[in-house]
Amino acid sequence: MKEWKEYLFKVNGFEMTAVYNEDTIQKVFLPLLKQLQQLQKEKKERIIVFMAAPPAVGKTTLCEFLEYLSKQDQEFTDIQALGLDGFHYHSDYINSHDAIVLGKKVPMKQVKGCPETYDTEKLRQKLEKIKIEDILWPIYDRNLHDVVEDQIKVTKDIILIEGNWLLLKQEPWKSMQQYVDYKILILAEEEMLKERLISRKEKGGLTREEAVAWYQNSDSKNVTRVLKNSCRKHLNLLLQVEQDNDYLQVK
Repeated sequence: MKEWKEYLFKVNGFEMTAVYNEDTIQKVFLPLLKQLQQLQKEKKERIIVFMAAPPAVGKTTLCEFLEYLSKQDQEFTDIQALGLDGFHYHSDYINSHDAIVLGKKVPMKQVKGCPETYDTEKLRQKLEKIKIEDILWPIYDRNLHDVVEDQIKVTKDIILIEGNWLLLKQEPWKSMQQYVDYKILILAEEEMLKERLISRKEKGGLTREEAVAWYQNSDSKNVTRVLKNSCRKHLNLLLQVEQDNDYLQVK
């Protein structure tokens, strides 16, 4: 029987709750922290970790939890968790521009969140500097529904960046991987993610019908693109999210 434990921790002053299987923490998460620490010591420089996963997998919470976990034992080097969402184009740009998505020209605001609505050149510039500078990192403010620049100072020696598109096979995303020292991909069953994403939209105020329509028109395409188009070559860690929200190590 799995032993689940609830953790309460603060992220940027806000309390977060996470529930994980203790066995997974001992056999997957803690060994990961040790591996990253060893890699950083060997390279003698700041290392960058990409964690890619489809929407609704829980990658943001997992990254923040790994940061929290790294700070609980002096044995580990502190991790700093960062998100990709601050690299969305600003809302005024998205509301006034189109994008070519899967061969079709569509208003950006209809597909916000897909790879074409991210400022990849801004991301590239940050990744070029992050190895040698304590740069400032942007965030996406969900109250403003917009990007806020230069909100987080990057200071730690192990930087864990999470996002949907970080391991995408297509350019310009593919070339971003040259800056990375360690790659993590998380997989999940599409049907499970469908229910989570529809429920998320309902909690945000949409009706069931509206939430289903949004999933079909936007979220489902993003889920499929991540699962089918993320590069699985040269991965350092491959995880699968199970129905009970536990993480199974595949590779």
